[in-house]
Amino acid sequence: MTVTLDLQIACDGNVPGQQQFQQWVDVALQQVTEDCELSIRLVDQAESAELNGTYRGKYYATNVLSFPFEAPVEIEPILLGDLVVCVPIVLKEAIQQNKLVEHHWAHMIVHGCLHLLGYDHIDDDEAQEMESLETTLLKSLAISDPYQEQGDI
Repeated sequence: MTVTLDLQIACDGNVPGQQQFQQWVDVALQQVTEDCELSIRLVDQAESAELNGTYRGKYYATNVLSFPFEAPVEIEPILLGDLVVCVPIVLKEAIQQNKLVEHHWAHMIVHGCLHLLGYDHIDDDEAQEMESLETTLLKSLAISDPYQEQGDI
């Protein structure tokens, strides 16, 4: 299985490289058995807030938005959808949560990819299942449980 990643950098900021995003996506999507594609767009707070308001009715910037693609007919490779990640929010959260920035980036990408696969955290059971899977996938990247309180970095 091959995951084709279209990385779009639409804002300034220190962000991981294509290879790092590809690694995180490959880990997150290892349960997918067919070739697939997705886009990750790195944006500023204004674009994040605009998209969050338009598509979720929440008028503020957020860390990651997931837009699954629902094809009217089966096409190959499978188009999973788009992730929109707000660079300033991810950097701010990493500092606030006392996490390594790279680890928080990995978490946001894994989290977003799982949303593209249909996972959610609307109710407690779904949240527990999704968080457990995130923790397992991140552990395979030598990243500690993002839901446990972090010590000094």
